[in-house]
Amino acid sequence: MKIKKNLFFYLFFGLLFMFLGTLNSFSQQYRISLLTCDPGEEIYSSFGHSAVRVLNQETGSDRVYNYGTFDFRAPNFVLNFAGGRLDYFLSVSTFERFIAEYDYFKRSVREQELDLNQEQKMALVEFLETNYLPENRNYRYDFFYDNCATRIRDLMEEILGDILIWKDEEQESVDKTFRQLIDEKVFYMPWSDLGIDLALGSRLDRDATPREEQFLPEYMESAFGRAEIQGDGPTRSFVKSERVILDFPQREGSLGLLNPYLIFWVIAIIFTAMTFIGFKKKKLFLGFDLVLFGILGILGLVMSALWIGSDIPSTKWNWNILWAFPGHLLLIPGLLSKTLKPWLRKYLLVALILADAAIVFWILGWQSFHPSLIPLLLVIILRTNYLYYNISRYKTAVA
Repeated sequence: MKIKKNLFFYLFFGLLFMFLGTLNSFSQQYRISLLTCDPGEEIYSSFGHSAVRVLNQETGSDRVYNYGTFDFRAPNFVLNFAGGRLDYFLSVSTFERFIAEYDYFKRSVREQELDLNQEQKMALVEFLETNYLPENRNYRYDFFYDNCATRIRDLMEEILGDILIWKDEEQESVDKTFRQLIDEKVFYMPWSDLGIDLALGSRLDRDATPREEQFLPEYMESAFGRAEIQGDGPTRSFVKSERVILDFPQREGSLGLLNPYLIFWVIAIIFTAMTFIGFKKKKLFLGFDLVLFGILGILGLVMSALWIGSDIPSTKWNWNILWAFPGHLLLIPGLLSKTLKPWLRKYLLVALILADAAIVFWILGWQSFHPSLIPLLLVIILRTNYLYYNISRYKTAVA
């Protein structure tokens, strides 16, 4: 009887050790890491990129799961992108092909291996494979809240739940607005920076929380580095190890000669000189105003379309519309008319007040406008004021 008990004892613990060995072998089989890529030179790559690497060390399979894929050839690409109705999708490539692309464009890539146990690795691989199914891989892209970086963060929270602790209190206590975070990446792309500031409204001017900052891959990389896993054993860092895969020197930024800061000040000087000469020679030079207010009116129509027709929340409450107002297009027939329409001077006064209001909104911090717009706002104030007080001298009033 004693022999049977000993046999059972050895058999039980032998099977137990075999089972634990199998689990440990599975844990060692997969190596899962976050890849963070530096920004590129194109606007769509200027904010960096994130992806998940899954290396099967037994089979040699080395795959990269990429939530930042979109199709330029998709029908109505520009309209869908501007309207917030563009679908991105999860794609999978080999690690070698992924790195080759970033090596070609001279963009640095860093890797953070995640300290996951066997169950967590198995769940993560299964999640990614399920998400890669054709019926699951597409998602509605949102630049700030649902992009290539936030998707990875969200899937980690899905797998780990409450045991993933972000340690945001350890982050540097420097509050930044969404607009400031964007400016960090596109400052040396001034025309793109201007376009973003024109298209997106006052919602960008609130401070982003540490979690919200993770829409930028660089900030998510830092968040992963701070995070810990607590509750499934000894507390450990979320990131097990880090290494640099590709390392290229950062490009020296330059605004270039044809940047909006310089060009708009040149325009302001031209309009100021033209107004002074017109005052001396008793001329209006309305051709300049037709071009100015025509461009502003068209720009206002675009902003209005984004405000009303886009599904992107950040295009709402855009107070750039105060100075680039669609109604400015009405000035074109009014200024071209040989007679002074009774409403024209009233509208010029309204346009002057709107431009002044834009400056007030800026000073009070209700919305931050692009700095290059300062000379344009001065031009609008100058010309509406000059036309308001002088146009009646050159046109016959009609009832």
